[in-house]
Amino acid sequence: MPLPPASGTGRYFAKAAKSIRLLRHGCTNRPFFHISVTHRRRPNSLPVIEQLGSYDPMPNMDNEKLVALNLERIKYWLGHGAHVTPPVAELLGLAGFFPIHPRSYMTAWRNRATERENQAKEAEKAAENKDA
Repeated sequence: MPLPPASGTGRYFAKAAKSIRLLRHGCTNRPFFHISVTHRRRPNSLPVIEQLGSYDPMPNMDNEKLVALNLERIKYWLGHGAHVTPPVAELLGLAGFFPIHPRSYMTAWRNRATERENQAKEAEKAAENKDA
C-alpha cells in the first residue's frame, strides 16, 4: 500500500521546492529588491531560477514606491506549486493579484491611529497658543 503524501515520502517535494521571494540588492540605506523564483532551501547568494519583478521601497519624487510584476510568470510558477513568502504575498495583495494581506490592514490601522494622535497633539498645542 503506498504511503500518503503527508507521510514524508518526499514525493511532492519537487513541486513545493520552489519559492517566490524578495532578494535584496542595492546599497547601504538604499535597498532594492528583485522578486525571484528560487529553491526554498538555497541561500540568497546563489543564482535564481527566474526573476519575476522588482520592488523599490524608497519613495521617489512623487512619493511612490515602484513595483514591477510579471503576472503571467507568477501565475505559471504558482500553478507549478511555488510557495509565496509573506512579503511577496503582501505586494501581490496590494497589486490586486491576491486578496489583501492582513499585514496591510494592520499597517494601515496603525498609520491612521498615529495620524489621529498627531492631529490631537496639534489641536492641543493650537489651543494652548490661543489661550496664552
